[in-house]
Amino acid sequence: MLEPVADEAPEDLVRHIVRTTGIPPAVAARVVSDVMGYFVETAEEYVLRRHGELQAQGVPNARIWPRLRDELDVRPVAAPPLSERQLRRIVYG
Repeated sequence: MLEPVADEAPEDLVRHIVRTTGIPPAVAARVVSDVMGYFVETAEEYVLRRHGELQAQGVPNARIWPRLRDELDVRPVAAPPLSERQLRRIVYG
């Protein structure tokens, strides 16, 4: 089970949630923290977890691989750690 990213809820996002939903700031901070905690998996962690879940449900690999590709296309995953060099290569090629 993934742990929430405690004390890392961006204040501007919490204010936005409070403004758009009317929920109290403490509840909004907890919701944001919980959602962020849910999405801390890397792509590799997600694939390993989902593959195990789907196999446990009896889904054959032939159906698992396309499903995982589709799920990853729409699921935010944590970015891998990038070195300064890798960041420069993203910007400058």
